[in-house]
Amino acid sequence: MRNRVLAAFLIAVLCVGTASAQFGSGIVYDPTNFHNAVLRYQQLQQHLIQLQKTYTQIVTAYNLALQMSRNIHNMPARYRALFSNWRNVTATNTYGNTSGWLGGVNADLNTVNGYLRATTQLTQYNPLRLNGMPDFERARVQSQYASVELADGANMNALSTIGAIRGNAAALQTHMNNLEQDSLSDDSSLNSEVAVLNKINATNVLTLRSVQDTNKLLASLLEQQTIASKQQREMTTDAINAEVSRQSSLSTNLTQVTGTLTSSLQNFRMP
Repeated sequence: MRNRVLAAFLIAVLCVGTASAQFGSGIVYDPTNFHNAVLRYQQLQQHLIQLQKTYTQIVTAYNLALQMSRNIHNMPARYRALFSNWRNVTATNTYGNTSGWLGGVNADLNTVNGYLRATTQLTQYNPLRLNGMPDFERARVQSQYASVELADGANMNALSTIGAIRGNAAALQTHMNNLEQDSLSDDSSLNSEVAVLNKINATNVLTLRSVQDTNKLLASLLEQQTIASKQQREMTTDAINAEVSRQSSLSTNLTQVTGTLTSSLQNFRMP
């Protein structure tokens, strides 16, 4: 009913102008103005419908944003989990040769000296005796010596890696606790879109750091495994070389025995 009254009012206003017909009441009727008024009214109706749709979309988007902005209540009690802390390696130091090892494995402090003090040192061969060995024997001795030196290097690198990771564990734990507190906080400034993205980026960086430390440990294990494989190869190679040498010596000895026996039989004469 209101729309019809409004339409009649608009038609009456817009139709005031050049007259094309005159009625007894004094009202001037112009078909062109009337037609334009109807078109404008239809346009206003379309605009109104569009405004209503836009309003509905805005309200829906607002309600969705309002719903998404609500925090879960009491998140620390619902999601906080406790994890075990890093513990340093401890050992007795009866003869004063374990403290350096512990310093290296716990905080990467003077790892080389600590490792050397806690292990038996290699004794070098006398150069004259080494040069006097057969070539195959000298090569075997030098290879075994290299295996021990490589094992020492891999062990010291592993100790240093473990010490660096354990030494930085406290600071990393603090950062992770801060990230956990910020993630579980109800503070609106910590739950804005930018703040959430920052926390996600921080989490990704911490994850990459942890993956990097894991790769370091895996590389250290691979180094030790490679050296152990080298030592196993040396044992197998030494056994094969010994067998080859035995077979060669046996063949030579049999040839000598056979030749001597043949010569003895040929030269044998009955008295």
